[in-house]
Amino acid sequence: MFQSYTIKDIAKALGLSTSTVSRALNGSYEIGAETKKLVLEYAEKINYRPNPIALSLKDQRSHSIGVVVPEVANNFFSQAINGIESIAYNRGYHVIITQTHESAAREAANVQHLLSRHVDGLLVSLSSETTDLDQYKYLHDKGFPIVFFDRIANSIDTHKVTADNYKGAFEATEHLIKTGFEKIGHLTSASQLSITRERLEGYKAALEKHGIPFQAELVKHCNHGGTVQQEVETAVTQLMQEKPDAIFVASDRLTTTCIPMIKKLGLRIPDDVAIAGFTNSDVAELFAPPLTVVRQPAFQIGQVATEMLINVIESKRPVTEFTTETLDTILIDRESSHKA
Repeated sequence: MFQSYTIKDIAKALGLSTSTVSRALNGSYEIGAETKKLVLEYAEKINYRPNPIALSLKDQRSHSIGVVVPEVANNFFSQAINGIESIAYNRGYHVIITQTHESAAREAANVQHLLSRHVDGLLVSLSSETTDLDQYKYLHDKGFPIVFFDRIANSIDTHKVTADNYKGAFEATEHLIKTGFEKIGHLTSASQLSITRERLEGYKAALEKHGIPFQAELVKHCNHGGTVQQEVETAVTQLMQEKPDAIFVASDRLTTTCIPMIKKLGLRIPDDVAIAGFTNSDVAELFAPPLTVVRQPAFQIGQVATEMLINVIESKRPVTEFTTETLDTILIDRESSHKA
């Protein structure tokens, strides 16, 4: 549970005035060493952080934006960050980037660190472990600007930007069906992620349209989204025991990570199993064979999310109406999805 403490709470607990606590926290020479030590130790004990709302007042803005992503090395996120920076710097904002490496604990720590750096707002793509959204709800309820992109929090009413995950998954799965495959496996990320749910629904819808029964045993989840090699290897091995003739892979990292796993099992692509997946990798066509992929407009997603966030930061009135922008995907047909 996200707990916020104020200077008043510290003052009450220590029997001091709020002005004394404030000056002690700011290192004022007017406050004695013992009092400073007392205040700072107590603040550390309760994990006190300055009020982000007060810090984002117009005359106290830092003109910096905090970005929370799972992994910068991921093709999608590196391109989205380029989009974020292209807008932010032109609008006079610095960008502070943090990585969660798919850890909910690291994500929470990153958010607290960014708030301590007095960022004016947050751009967030949730980690695969994140289920507790309390810190985001608290900040949003207090009027702190947050925009979610790609992996969004559906329960929080704020601006969001995503690709059309359902359509992308539907088109990739239907492409495999039309190319002649019927037993299509699905390799995907943690089940609670918005992108996982939307892409799974697109996969199911394509099967249903073409009269192919959905088989739960053909769906394998990698809860760390491809960042843990052993997890991917286990999922691919289990999936191939079901003998699918094609696999639709539902994330950027998983798509590029699963290829060597399949080859390690002695299987040939597309002779033994065809592949189509989500990835923004610029070298997908250089794979052997070249990969059929769903490509997301990552750069534009970053740009749109940043424009939204800065507009909220600079709004002269509290923003109470929010939108979700859904950008189109592109299916790029290559050799990995065609029968030999």
